[in-house]
Amino acid sequence: MIIGVAVADLHIPQARSLKDKRRVVKSLLDRVVNRYRVSAAEVKHQNLRQRAQIGFALVNSDRNHATSTLDEIRRIVEARDEAFLTEWHAELIEDFE
Repeated sequence: MIIGVAVADLHIPQARSLKDKRRVVKSLLDRVVNRYRVSAAEVKHQNLRQRAQIGFALVNSDRNHATSTLDEIRRIVEARDEAFLTEWHAELIEDFE
């Protein structure tokens, strides 16, 4: 079993309110979760209007597939016009028992 986890730190410069920020974050979460069937949530900076930290998690039996899925998620996050990826950390946990 392979567990893949990633954390994305985002800067959302156009957010003038928490409502603006949550719209951007929700849109990103919905897109990633629906496309890749992973778990995702805002995990830090919930009360800051221009910052967000999002965590992603997946379980897979294939290391290469888990790695490519995390890479594709990163590309989707980087492609967002409303948010800038400021930091990305991803890792795989193998043979978790």
